[in-house]
Amino acid sequence: MYLPAQTEETRLDEIHRVIKEHPFGILVTQAGGMLDANHIPFEFEPGEDGPGQLTAHVARANSIWQALKSGDEVLVIFRGGDAYISPTWYPSKHELHRQVPTWNYQVVHAHGVITIQDDERFVRGMVARLTRTHEATAGNEKPWKMTDSEPEFIDALLKAIVGIEIRITSLVAKSKLGKHKDVRDIEGPADALKARHETEISCAMAQAAAQKKGAAA
Repeated sequence: MYLPAQTEETRLDEIHRVIKEHPFGILVTQAGGMLDANHIPFEFEPGEDGPGQLTAHVARANSIWQALKSGDEVLVIFRGGDAYISPTWYPSKHELHRQVPTWNYQVVHAHGVITIQDDERFVRGMVARLTRTHEATAGNEKPWKMTDSEPEFIDALLKAIVGIEIRITSLVAKSKLGKHKDVRDIEGPADALKARHETEISCAMAQAAAQKKGAAA
């Protein structure tokens, strides 16, 4: 990933936030000389002594788990907020007319080593955890749980999926927020995005402006 110094994200709490708030990742793999990409919801567990691990599952009918072998290197991409930035939102544009359109965004690349987990206990536990996590944010008065269905029905569905586990070897993150610009030219687009209800990227830019103010104080 192209990573100019001013866009490199090194704050571990912010990297973890992007992954946790955007768990629907893109798993990029290579097998037989071909690249492949699968879109999968991941469970992320930060590590105490390392970057952590990711777990997920794929359909047994998906050939990815047979094309790969445990120990293969993979990449998972997590996309955070993003937005088009109009030059008219920069206060300096109206004075100097030296601004152009751009696109601001946050993204995390998780590099790691995959393990295929074709194991019923692993799959059952992972699906239960994923369900609890996302049902908790779904706003249902009575969250769905696996025991709501007949055991035979759940057992059959679990047999139709295969688990994957990824030991993360490195996390590379990018926050392109215009941090190299003057504070007012970070705050201007942040305010414009806030008015458009693009709150995630707006908040990230406002935070970058506040940090730049603090550093200059």
